[in-house]
Amino acid sequence: MGLANYDLLAVLFGYPGPSFETDLVRASEYCEADYPAAARSIREFGRLVPKGDLLAQQELYTRTFDVQPITSLDIGYTLFGEDYKRGALLANLSAEHKRAGIDCGIELGDHLTNVLKLLPRLSDASFREEFVQVLLGPALREMVREFEPGRLAKKEELYKKHHKTIISAAEGELRTAYRHLFEALQVVLQADFALRVSLPIDQESRFVAAVDSEMEIESGGLCAAK
Repeated sequence: MGLANYDLLAVLFGYPGPSFETDLVRASEYCEADYPAAARSIREFGRLVPKGDLLAQQELYTRTFDVQPITSLDIGYTLFGEDYKRGALLANLSAEHKRAGIDCGIELGDHLTNVLKLLPRLSDASFREEFVQVLLGPALREMVREFEPGRLAKKEELYKKHHKTIISAAEGELRTAYRHLFEALQVVLQADFALRVSLPIDQESRFVAAVDSEMEIESGGLCAAK
């Protein structure tokens, strides 16, 4: 078995457009034969997402990733926060995207959609293997962990600390619906690359730490301006 059609999976992590529900069906049907557990996770996500309501689908995406987000879709930010290592990663990815002829659009090169498009287009198989094992796999694991109840509670505390207005979270299972897509992608990567578990696996959330640090800087800047 070769590499999965990562373009079909990449589109699921982009901002929902008119074809979003069709994209979900196509991805789940594609995964059914070789990645049945991934297909089930994609269908579960589809069950939770508001049907025929693009605005609600877009709002869920925004609440999950943009406004008081649960996690980031940028793998470099997830792994390194604003550390210089992310800058180095972005520079290297930019060169790889250019070689592969990939237009990253409005997102940075380490955004999950762009990374998944790049994956099958990397000409060096050994580099692709290392990239998945060292960067993409660990980042995806951290993205999934950001949906754990303890981490969700910590983020709520953080946002209450720094914001006067808290955007109400989606209710019930819908709030963590995107976890199913991340888990589907994990299944596919596990099948294609036999992902190894890298240590440490019990680290604090770098995403939360990075967001907290940025908010502290912003708050300090506002105070200084006054």
